[in-house]
Amino acid sequence: MIVMKFGGTSVGSPERMKHVAELITESGNPTFVVLSAMSGTTNTLIEIADYLYKKNPEGANEVINMLEKKYMTHVDELYDTDEYKEKTRDFLHQEFDYIRSFTKDIFTSFEEKSIVAQGEIMSTNMVVNYLQEKGVKAVLLSALDFMRTDKNGEPDPQYIKEKLAQVMNQNEGFQIYITQGFICRNAYGEVDNLLRGGSDYTASLIGAALPAEEIQIWTDIDGMHNNDPRVVEKTEAVSQLNFEEAAELAYFGAKILHPTCVQPAKYAGIPVRLKNTLDPKAAGTIIDNVIMRGKIKAVAAKDNITAIKIKSSRMLLATGFLRKVFEIFESYQTPIDMIATSEVGVSMSIDNSTHLTEIVNELKKYGTVTVDSDMTIVCVVGDLDWSNLGFETLVLEAMQNIPVRMISYGGSNYNISFLIKGSDKKRALQCLSEKLFSER
Repeated sequence: MIVMKFGGTSVGSPERMKHVAELITESGNPTFVVLSAMSGTTNTLIEIADYLYKKNPEGANEVINMLEKKYMTHVDELYDTDEYKEKTRDFLHQEFDYIRSFTKDIFTSFEEKSIVAQGEIMSTNMVVNYLQEKGVKAVLLSALDFMRTDKNGEPDPQYIKEKLAQVMNQNEGFQIYITQGFICRNAYGEVDNLLRGGSDYTASLIGAALPAEEIQIWTDIDGMHNNDPRVVEKTEAVSQLNFEEAAELAYFGAKILHPTCVQPAKYAGIPVRLKNTLDPKAAGTIIDNVIMRGKIKAVAAKDNITAIKIKSSRMLLATGFLRKVFEIFESYQTPIDMIATSEVGVSMSIDNSTHLTEIVNELKKYGTVTVDSDMTIVCVVGDLDWSNLGFETLVLEAMQNIPVRMISYGGSNYNISFLIKGSDKKRALQCLSEKLFSER
């Protein structure tokens, strides 16, 4: 069985939903489908929750009515028969009445998650109804019946595997199985969500639990490109990446994929394929455990980086200095992206500056602190093991005219990272593409 995940833009209109239905039924084989909410719906539901937080039920009801009207218009465009139009209208009326019920009581954070979850619940019901109207043997499985996180907020793979097996045994013989992405229950049974990776994470967890032959992530771009197509002309989709390379690219700016979402697939040894709903015939990008030796695959960039340098003579030959520095970042739950050290100083970069003032104040207890803002990390990914002579030289040649604040190499066999000014990002990406891909 193949797992196919479609994001919000892929189901963003009745026309797109019909196209998704064609894609998932094309093979005629049993397929497990994970769907996001229709594009724009989640933001609107968050807006409704915000009105309720501000104790403005009138504002919330106005937005609810507008969203309901939009969905009712979709019904006439999506279905052909009066039976399924009426069936879907009745379902949607119940959904919006449920959302309205929150305007009458005191509002809490747990209720916000229940409201936001309705986006996926509506999109999956609409698509299942459409498939059933067309005579496809399709069934809707509620993600709330088998997707769960533990007390640390992380997915509970053993629970997911056991519960999903039970649900599949109770629903044998269907061609299409559809469920919601993103939403789940937490360890206390409350409606919650997976946060990082969203629906991609759901698809990966389900693929590992089944287990599936392949997990397909469908978006509106034909795979992961070898550079940012918004900045560099004539980029190409990378045909193959191993899981480590994909995670590096995702972490350092490739928005098509979240870095955590492929982990369940990686551990289960299930390939992940990135496909384009607008060009289904394109090969896309396959992500698996295969390592292509001696090849640079792609470049990515991560913006809005802040560099922090602490310089202190107390660091010289001292033990425990770095531990004290890292504990400050840990206490403010601020991850470090890059790090470089010398005898009397250490430089770090962060992408979350929420607690920057507090962190800097704490660091000043141990040395002189300087901060550089509006920086960008540029990451070159491939088989960059130190035994591949000349690869780092090739990358450095491409960057020879770009001022570099920090370089990270050796922490991973799969990337070389540069910290540069955000204003130099475009020129750096273009130079790297010309040197690493065009010339070769």
